[in-house]
Amino acid sequence: MVERLFWEQEVVGSNPAAPISYPFSPIPRDLHLTRLGLKTLRLTRRRITILLVVLCVCVGLLAVPPIGRLFHPLKLKLLGRYTVQQRVEQYGPQARARLLPAIERVGLTYPPAKVTLVGLKQERILEVYMGDSTETMRHVISYPILGASGELGPKLAEGDRQVPEGVYQAEGLNPNSRFHLSIKVDYPNTFDHEMAQADGRTQLGGDIFIHGGSASIGCLAIGDRAIEEVFVLLAETGIQNVTIVIAPLDLRLLDATEDIAEGDWRHDLYAQTRAALNHLPQQKNTAR
Repeated sequence: MVERLFWEQEVVGSNPAAPISYPFSPIPRDLHLTRLGLKTLRLTRRRITILLVVLCVCVGLLAVPPIGRLFHPLKLKLLGRYTVQQRVEQYGPQARARLLPAIERVGLTYPPAKVTLVGLKQERILEVYMGDSTETMRHVISYPILGASGELGPKLAEGDRQVPEGVYQAEGLNPNSRFHLSIKVDYPNTFDHEMAQADGRTQLGGDIFIHGGSASIGCLAIGDRAIEEVFVLLAETGIQNVTIVIAPLDLRLLDATEDIAEGDWRHDLYAQTRAALNHLPQQKNTAR
């Protein structure tokens, strides 16, 4: 209607043949600018909507474990880093609820004073023992080892894909692991360094973890649900009260290490490992 009014305001002189002049612009300049602004605003809103949709899709994909692990550094930059306490607050209630029935069944209270984790390579099981002291440890739960590389025998060098064997301590908890959550094993320990020096080995490797997921090279993968329970348990027990024993097989039941004990120091290694296991009650090697 506005455009029509402007077009109808024709001014004709006394000469009918004189050209028609238009004192007003057919469409006001400010109306042009208003329309241009509205069009630009619509384009801007559309672009923002597309960007938000793309961002939501990307965040959703990062939540899928295999994709999230592939783009783990980007995920940390976008979503930020967590502290151990934040992870305990996030996973603690459900993890405790799953663990408490097993703990109460053996007559223990939570959190325990001591925790021992036993990784058995051949049986592919991670056993969890708890107690008030190393002499009163009780088996509470076992988890299947979903991923581990190498073969029976200790880790000797960086890149050999072997999972270490021996008696270790928990060195730290990683709340921002590429594999959900993880527990760092203090390999190489003093014994590993001494035996390497005797053999003339220098590059021993490191960064050995018990972590989530189902795949691993040189570490033990026990799945995301299981690592949540173990992570929270160790955080609330205190890693200074945690022992980690990794053995080629259950030396309490069977000593079949002769084929892999090439050298005197390996016999010493398995003697130490067997002594640590003998403080723990034998299990039937079944996992939940």
